Amino acid sequence: MLKDNYLNMEEIAKNKSLARDETEDTLEVTVGTTPFEDLDAEVKLALKCASEKKAVDIIGLDLRDITSFAEFFLIASGTNKRQVQAIADEISQKLRKDLKTKPNRIEGYQGAEWVLLDYGDFIFHIFNKKSRTFYDLERLWRDAKRVKLPKDM
Repeated sequence: MLKDNYLNMEEIAKNKSLARDETEDTLEVTVGTTPFEDLDAEVKLALKCASEKKAVDIIGLDLRDITSFAEFFLIASGTNKRQVQAIADEISQKLRKDLKTKPNRIEGYQGAEWVLLDYGDFIFHIFNKKSRTFYDLERLWRDAKRVKLPKDM
């Protein structure tokens, strides 16, 4: 009888532990959003350029409350090397032409697995699918507010 109670208690504890682990994996931190309309012209244009080049999974992270090295991380994916480069080209060319803004630094363009366009106040990350999944910046910066993008982006 004592053995049966012990096994039953062990089973209950195991089930509770498993239930807790499952909820911890799906727990999301809600920290708020930043309206698209509140963004600087450069950030808005960069996001629109990525959308025009058919970037997928475009997101903006508002870092102003949690770090000082940049105000925003903009993240998008391309489906292949050429598209990743085309998205980067469109952003850098449009910002240069329309707003006279050049990136401080561009990294990863040749390999096009992760292209980083550093504009000082914001950094645009353009990934291929594999690299985006591997680096998972959204998880690393989950304390940041999300930018509420228009539905057509």
